[in-house]
Amino acid sequence: MEKIGCAIFGAGWVADEHLNAYLADPRAEIVAIGSRRESSARRAADKAGLTDVAIYTDLDELLADPRVDALSVTGPSDVHVEHGIKCSEAGKHFIMEKPIALNLASLHALRDAVAASGVRTVVSFCLRWNPSLMNTAKLVREGAIGNIFYAEADYWHGVSAWYAGWEWAKTIAGGGSSFLFGGCHAVDAIRWLTGCDIVEVSGAYAGGWDERYEYPATVVGTVKLSNGAIGKLSSSVDCVMPYQFNIDLMGDGGAIRDNRVYSRELFPEQSGWAVVPAVLPDSGDVSHHPFEGEIRHFLDCIDSGEDSYVDIADAVNTHEVCLAMDRSWQHGGETISLPMKG
Repeated sequence: MEKIGCAIFGAGWVADEHLNAYLADPRAEIVAIGSRRESSARRAADKAGLTDVAIYTDLDELLADPRVDALSVTGPSDVHVEHGIKCSEAGKHFIMEKPIALNLASLHALRDAVAASGVRTVVSFCLRWNPSLMNTAKLVREGAIGNIFYAEADYWHGVSAWYAGWEWAKTIAGGGSSFLFGGCHAVDAIRWLTGCDIVEVSGAYAGGWDERYEYPATVVGTVKLSNGAIGKLSSSVDCVMPYQFNIDLMGDGGAIRDNRVYSRELFPEQSGWAVVPAVLPDSGDVSHHPFEGEIRHFLDCIDSGEDSYVDIADAVNTHEVCLAMDRSWQHGGETISLPMKG
């Protein structure tokens, strides 16, 4: 079996989990690690037990390495678009951490560069491989709760100085906003679980208490989905509580609340919630996140030549929702239609 030459560029906290996931897949051979600081790249290599990998501090040089077929783009958010366009132009498949862009123009520039290149991409919405949410997706697809008419998701993750990327994450230039920084996971989850794009954002309002953030750290808004369903999305990165990721789906045949199911189709005589035991999305620690499934899917796409169901093109709607949330609260809850125009 011919190995896929893999690399990372951006050797921060999450990069370690990408490396571990590549190491767990026999199709992958890690050939290079890059970061802006050589010491960071060498730390990541040492932690992963990699002694025979090239170390780069320049992305152009890493992309020029003929052994590199694919890479994880895991640097700070404000360089994702630049790095993604360079990967596309170099013909390298890539998986990109979220957010993929911090404004509408750069989001569309990245989308267009990828489309023109033909490379395979995956956006790191790793909860797509969370066991509990995979169960939920399967139940919805099989009609367990009927046609969904209401959906909610909440990303509540108190982030402060303990976080390795705190100095950039709290800024507009680096983190973007509450939804771009973390709440995009909630947006992607609703789109995935309902099978619908979001076509309208309205009534978004912002608040929070932590003035160290350059943007409001808590935001909530309502949405309309392409099937006519309505919903609510919230993101709080200054909450004072353990990590919480809530999912609520209502259909004309039942409902799902996290891992609790009420289904007339499955259990006609059901009198209370049925709990489906599985690993929940209940930790913000990246070591808890299902990167092995995500990397396996990425390599599957490269092997098959097929586009991912969570690629750059798919993620455009998710990111436009985040940008629309910010535009809505900035204009007193204004209704924003999607797709967005500059």
